[in-house]
Amino acid sequence: MTLTAQEEADAVVVGSGMGGLAAARMLAQFGRKRVLVLEQHYTLGGMTHEFSREGRYKFGTGLHYMSVNAGPFLDFMTDGRVQLWPLPDDYDVLHFPGFDFAVPATREQFRARLKDRFPAEAEAIDRYFRTVRWAMAGLAGRNVLSSMPAPVRRLGFPIVERLFPATYRSSRDQLARSFRDPKLRAILAARWGLYGTPPGSSAFGYHAAVPTTFFMAGTAHPVGGPKALNRIVLEILERYGVELRTRQQVQRIVLERGRVAGVEVEDLATGRNYRVRTPSVVSAAGVRNTYALLGSAAEPQWKREVANLPAEPSAIMLFLGLDRSPAAFGLHGENHWFMPDLDGHDGFHRQLGDGTLYVSFASLNNPAARHHTVELLELVDPAAFDRWQGTLDDKRPDDYHRLKDELTRRLIDRLDERWPGIRETIAFAELATPLSFETYQHSVRGSFYGLAATPERLRSPLAGARTPVRGLVVAGQDAWGSGVVGALAGGLVAAGAVLRPRQTGAMWRSIFARNPVREPTNTWQGYLRVAEIEASTPTIRKIRLVAMDGGPVPFSFAAGQYLKIDLPVAVEPIERSYSISSGPGAKDHVEIGVKRDPIGLGSTFLHEDLEIGQALRVSGPFGEFTWDPQRDTGRGTLLLIAGGVGITPLISVLAVAADAGYDGRIVLLAGCRTEDEIPYRQELRQLQARLPGLEVAVFLTQPGPGWQGRRGRIDLEALRPYVADVARVHLCGPAPMMQDVLGLLTGLDVPRDTVHTEAFVSGRSKQTRRERAHAIAVAAERAGVTGYTITERDQSSTFACPPGQTVLDAANAAHIPFPQSCGEGACGTCRVLILSGSYETDTRGMFSTEEIDQGWRLACQTLPTEDLVITRRA
Repeated sequence: MTLTAQEEADAVVVGSGMGGLAAARMLAQFGRKRVLVLEQHYTLGGMTHEFSREGRYKFGTGLHYMSVNAGPFLDFMTDGRVQLWPLPDDYDVLHFPGFDFAVPATREQFRARLKDRFPAEAEAIDRYFRTVRWAMAGLAGRNVLSSMPAPVRRLGFPIVERLFPATYRSSRDQLARSFRDPKLRAILAARWGLYGTPPGSSAFGYHAAVPTTFFMAGTAHPVGGPKALNRIVLEILERYGVELRTRQQVQRIVLERGRVAGVEVEDLATGRNYRVRTPSVVSAAGVRNTYALLGSAAEPQWKREVANLPAEPSAIMLFLGLDRSPAAFGLHGENHWFMPDLDGHDGFHRQLGDGTLYVSFASLNNPAARHHTVELLELVDPAAFDRWQGTLDDKRPDDYHRLKDELTRRLIDRLDERWPGIRETIAFAELATPLSFETYQHSVRGSFYGLAATPERLRSPLAGARTPVRGLVVAGQDAWGSGVVGALAGGLVAAGAVLRPRQTGAMWRSIFARNPVREPTNTWQGYLRVAEIEASTPTIRKIRLVAMDGGPVPFSFAAGQYLKIDLPVAVEPIERSYSISSGPGAKDHVEIGVKRDPIGLGSTFLHEDLEIGQALRVSGPFGEFTWDPQRDTGRGTLLLIAGGVGITPLISVLAVAADAGYDGRIVLLAGCRTEDEIPYRQELRQLQARLPGLEVAVFLTQPGPGWQGRRGRIDLEALRPYVADVARVHLCGPAPMMQDVLGLLTGLDVPRDTVHTEAFVSGRSKQTRRERAHAIAVAAERAGVTGYTITERDQSSTFACPPGQTVLDAANAAHIPFPQSCGEGACGTCRVLILSGSYETDTRGMFSTEEIDQGWRLACQTLPTEDLVITRRA
């Protein structure tokens, strides 16, 4: 391999699964290290990433459910931002030949249900759960030791096995020692699929930890799917300066004098080969891959030790998209396990498609899901697919595709046998095999849970975080245990093996403090649930949003602000901004008003497809179009002017005034076309009763014959009576209306700095600006122009602006302090006066005709096409 470049990093993390990302964060946060994460896939996040099919179905790849009490690790990793939606109390339903058993949400209920079902074994059940605690403690002790230096491991491993023998027994052996009834043994052994090794082979410590401990507080699914968890973690890593690269294949871990010196990498997107010099490598690629990356530098005994570890299982996984909800078949989001017999100790050695089958209804557990999906998983021996090893996905022979078709049919048959008719609801089906997981995860033979959870693994000095190579540690599932949280724990112990003792201590203290510190910000990001949908007019809807847990809304806002909402109209959601209509005093909800635009994707979805109970991803609040009655003591008229749905933020202003007992003069002038298009009529009547100083005048441009109010537009004569003592004006509506009113106010000598504006921003406007920016950048490149200069006259400052960048973005990049709020032309905060130079822009109705003629523009919308001279003063 010819290396074309050399780089440096304090630490390199191989793989971006949760273990690798956890290690990366800890090294950056507590070790102050420059961390580079290299991921061979085109998507970050390992088994927390999702994929989509047919433009509507979204599937998780590895995270199906987790403990409702995810513990301090996940809480810390997400800065307390993860939102979980609970599964039903009976979250796992086990189906055996002749009988079923539902696993309840708490240890106490589980124990009580087992005793009720098997009263003759009541004392044995109590003893069993005591044994579980000891076996779990033994596993934790062994895993902690695995992150310590070799002398400690050599001394400690035998001691742990002597103190906690149940940890090292096979699950089948421990269950046989504990119970006489074969049905009871079958129930307690059934969920070995949660960590992947059948009871005849698995170490009981893993069985005690995963199905019998981790999920005993109840289970949950991330709101928004696994990708929501992934998004939060990646945002935090960016904050700590971690660099993440996709499509980067690590070819070799380089050693010098017995310790790590760097990694050699191929950029799969470009074919470029390069080396990164680093003293520390954290491998989240699994133990087998890690030692393979050492190549000839690996000692022969290491290779033998790793090769002698029991083989790992893989899986076949069927992804189904449905055209109706599984709830039609009596399902509520619980998982279902189908066991072919009571003695499923070696279930994945059965004929493919007939083994232990796990069925998950993820869309029922994700209130943000718009389309319904089902995922079926059967753990299998990857040897069944060895004959196609090394073939490319699009060039595999017909017999491979025939097998996939047969397995798909067989699995759907099992599903339809349980829920007759569900076959007819299937609109999409795709089967993944061990070859699929090997391709996308880069796991050895498509291993699904990492190293097999066997006693041999527990005894191996190489199956853990530490390696014999100085500077090389292993993170992820192989460093601790299976699943996303197990991988996360493996990342933490790997980081602890790299950090200095003082740094490691600070890390663990911060994690167990259970008080995650969020990045200081005025905005919140997360999911809210739709609680009510009400028609205000034939074209305007009021939508009430509440916290997912039913408590107070998790942010505060000022009257007049807005929210950004991700709308799931396609595979990738679109972001739209909507003004808040409710007052800040309503702590248990927040409301928005949405007018239907016949060609608008966002408003069409909110009017036609949104359902009560659905979760929407929200960020905010944003905007400077605010009013606080505590700062306004009635020194003049508060004049509110709205066009159509532009009244929405002004309703919030009136609500906060009413809540504060404000007795100053408030005038609301609202323009609409017809009487039935007057929004918030009921709210206005209620507010008039609470605000003695409120005067409301509604203007209709197309009044009906019975209309007794004002007719026509809000013109000069309509404004004149209210401006003599005006102290503050709030103006919101369509751009042409705002431009006209701004000119009228100027003509009436209303000071410009008393007028506050907010404009409608079309969801298409951002795309339009991007298109203009791209065209400007291309034209400049063709002309040989590399950048423009912007001179701010009153500040005596000059800064560069690359072609295609807005004035505001260029100022921010140059650290020039600019007033700003929304960045999308809604608030009008970033006003600038262009004194000279050419540009392209969109005024968004924020200026009167006279101001436009003078050269006033929005910095966030202005794209220079030559050098500019600007000022922020008239």
